[in-house]
Amino acid sequence: MADTGILRKHVLTILGGGGAHVGFDQAVADFPARLLGAKPPGAPHTVWQLVEHMRLAQWDILEFSRDPRHVSPEFPAGYWPATDAPPDSTAWQKSIAAFRADLKAMERLVEDPKTDLLARVEHPDAKAKHTVLREALLVADHNAYHVGQLVLLRRMLDAWE
Repeated sequence: MADTGILRKHVLTILGGGGAHVGFDQAVADFPARLLGAKPPGAPHTVWQLVEHMRLAQWDILEFSRDPRHVSPEFPAGYWPATDAPPDSTAWQKSIAAFRADLKAMERLVEDPKTDLLARVEHPDAKAKHTVLREALLVADHNAYHVGQLVLLRRMLDAWE
């Protein structure tokens, strides 16, 4: 692929929650702290659990994409927090900040013209299908799915309260 500029722009748009997707920042904006660990009837997860899961999964995919020595957490336990609510008052903000930083790092990886989007990821566990493009799309897809859950959970919590 000679000029990947257009492809890179499209991938960056969906990574950022553009197009048909609500963005992460919109989904978590001004979320009431008292509801971060709440689980209304029928909800499988709390807001805290979803955000931490998103952070952990995105971090793992990013590190897999750029560090051949990266060891992924054990699945599935290593991808979910142990508690329904943040352990302290700063954990929520730290999780959001880390999520944003890792998303920005994935965006920089995609944006970098030196990154061959279609080359196999240089990780011992990577299969031929594991490319930076695939991993970036996986992040975008995973995030969009869980942002949708966050939006729904927020609506459920508003109705529940």
